[in-house]
Amino acid sequence: MARLSPFRALRPPAALAARVASPPYDVVDAREARALAAGNADSFLRVSRPEIDLAAGVDEHAAEVYAQGRRNLEELTRRGVLVADPAPRLFVYAQQMGAHRQVGLVACASVDEYDRDLIKKHERTRADKEDDRVRHIDALSAHDEPVFLTYRARADVDALVAEVQRAAPEYDLVTADRVAHRLWVVPAPAAARLEALFREVPALYVADGHHRSAAASRVHAARRGQPGDHGQFLAVVFPHDQMQILAYNRLVRDPRRRSPAALLEALREILDVEPATSPAPDHPLAFGVYLGGRWWHAHVRPGTFPGEDPVASLDCQLAQDQLLEPLFGIRDPRTSKDVDFVGGIRGHEELERRVDAEGWALALHLFPTRVEQVMSVSDAGKIMPPKSTWFEPKLRSGLFVHPF
Repeated sequence: MARLSPFRALRPPAALAARVASPPYDVVDAREARALAAGNADSFLRVSRPEIDLAAGVDEHAAEVYAQGRRNLEELTRRGVLVADPAPRLFVYAQQMGAHRQVGLVACASVDEYDRDLIKKHERTRADKEDDRVRHIDALSAHDEPVFLTYRARADVDALVAEVQRAAPEYDLVTADRVAHRLWVVPAPAAARLEALFREVPALYVADGHHRSAAASRVHAARRGQPGDHGQFLAVVFPHDQMQILAYNRLVRDPRRRSPAALLEALREILDVEPATSPAPDHPLAFGVYLGGRWWHAHVRPGTFPGEDPVASLDCQLAQDQLLEPLFGIRDPRTSKDVDFVGGIRGHEELERRVDAEGWALALHLFPTRVEQVMSVSDAGKIMPPKSTWFEPKLRSGLFVHPF
């Protein structure tokens, strides 16, 4: 069962939604956030990245930063930039990125179900990032950015969500990255039916937002017995067949400083390598390799990995097991300085530019992880390798907040 609940959102009036809506806190750094929010006192980056209102160079984890986030949230509310809904509601949130469209349900998910693994995870959190989100959420007394959840699609849920979209959306905006965002308030009768349908969904899966959901659990545990709706956290829940995962690519430095010709020969001892006419592989178990100023395709040989293991058969794990560790001595990609990660949204041109300009030995263009693989790993109670998935489009922040 999946318990999704309406909530009394804090959100902007329709006329201000475009000014408030901001990219998630973790896809922009402080410098980029300052530039994006410049001249816009209503930008939600003032809450999610409050250091932009303090002196340049301030420690992002200083106590004054979290306190500033609280002050900024209170100020936006005081000025009417964010307004509390009169009653708890569900919302339908649609995003259009090029030809791709995904439609999710905005609701509160249960911390108890998260703690009991009815909301399944596939990623380990980093202690420093989790601690940061705990302090941020606790200072705000609000979940300001939603967790991205998925579930195995159901036709009855799809039909009801489609019915809601027949009305005019309350928000209809296109952001600077050319992604369209539309939001509908779900009428109370349809909301009750959706709640009931989701109680028949056996599990939800964290797609993106492991640190936010883990932090929500810790804040709830710390506040247990205290008033407030902290036993739930803000989420947008999408059916699995609408999810878009882009490749999460790798840049690799060679500690042995081998020539491109020597590296190509080493690759051919492990993989089947051929010249490529396009950077991206067109099927799983293959890598695009930018080496020596051109692209190659390298294919994993049959029988060289345990195909029944949901982790060992992932392309990103095969890159680690068959390339990064044996050829470059990279045992832990989380800590090694000889590997870097580039989200697929940046395109193959970014891989070429950085290899040519920064002295990396080669770039790996991976085939994207499929959402079915993510769910299989979660169902098996296993953990995905680091930097396995890059979900697009990203959820916009500031369109709805869950205060508690």
